[in-house]
Formats: sequence, structure tokens, C-alpha cells
Amino acid sequence: MARKKPKSRAASKTAASKKSPARKAAAKKTAAKSTARKTIKAKDRKTKARAVPAAKRARLKQRVAVSHHREEDFKADGLRAYAKYRDLGFADATQGLAQAHVIRLIGPCDPDEVSKLHFHDVEFQMVYVLKGWVKTYMEGQGETLMEEGSAWIQPPGIKHLIMDYSDDVELLEVILPAEFETVELTA
Repeated sequence: MARKKPKSRAASKTAASKKSPARKAAAKKTAAKSTARKTIKAKDRKTKARAVPAAKRARLKQRVAVSHHREEDFKADGLRAYAKYRDLGFADATQGLAQAHVIRLIGPCDPDEVSKLHFHDVEFQMVYVLKGWVKTYMEGQGETLMEEGSAWIQPPGIKHLIMDYSDDVELLEVILPAEFETVELTA
């Protein structure tokens, strides 16, 4: 005698509970194999939209950091000799997770000093033009004029350089992590 297929989940659960012990054991084995196959397939996929999320990294303790504008905070002690940097205190407040500073590029622009192709070994880098303009070159993007209000992300390891800038340019830069390497490339 053929069995009727249950019409709902509740009905199928009830039907499953009425199965003989031998049928229950066979059903468990089949379910285990099916789950194992699905797990392996999920690992092989390039896009893991439904994969189980990885364990979260322990979040470092952070504190509030407030930085108010003071002219004396701009110092010529940063990465580039043609710039003054105002550290916003994010590196200490985030235990090295992030760095943020306002950069004033010193005019007039000298392409021989400024236009050096390089990249940064970072996880994230974002730049926002607070004042003035800057002309950049980024690998795969080409030349771009960034004016007041422009923002961009430079993906990790992207080769780039500054081509020109206005005498009054100010940039806000946010970088993760706070400590990173810059590699200058020679032609």
C-alpha cells in the first residue's frame, strides 16, 4: 500500500515520528550525508553568501578622541616633506586600529618632489578634500581632479601619485591600520 505524502511540515513531523526504528536510522544517515555534501559545496563556492560567518575578532577597547583645530598642531613630521600633518588622535584612541589626520600640502607644487609612484600596505585608505584641489593618478583609474568636497578610497596596494595641487589644499585622510609601510616605486 502506497503512503500519502504529508501536506504540511507538522504532518510530516508526525509521520516521521511514527516510522520504525530501522527507518529512522536510515533517514538520519541520509540527512547526515546530505548535510556533509552541502557543507563541502559551500566551502568550494567562490561566493559564500550563505556560509556560516567566521568567528568575530575580539574588538579592541577604544576611547573617545576629540581634536579641535589649532594652527600649532600642524607639523612637518609626517610621511612627506612637502606636507604638514595634524594628527587627530585616532591611533591612540583605537589602539592602532586607525589613523586620521588633516594634511596641508605645501605650495607651490614641485612635480619632481611630489610625483613619485608609490603604494601603501594598508587595509583601508580614504581621502576627503576639505579645501582647494589635488590632481592624482591611480592605477586603473588614470588622472583625476579632486576638488573641495571630493572623496575617494584607494584600495590596498594601489599604485598612485599626486600630480599637482593648489597652494591652499587640505585633505582629511583615514587609514587602517595606524602603522603601515609605504613603498616608493622607481621607474
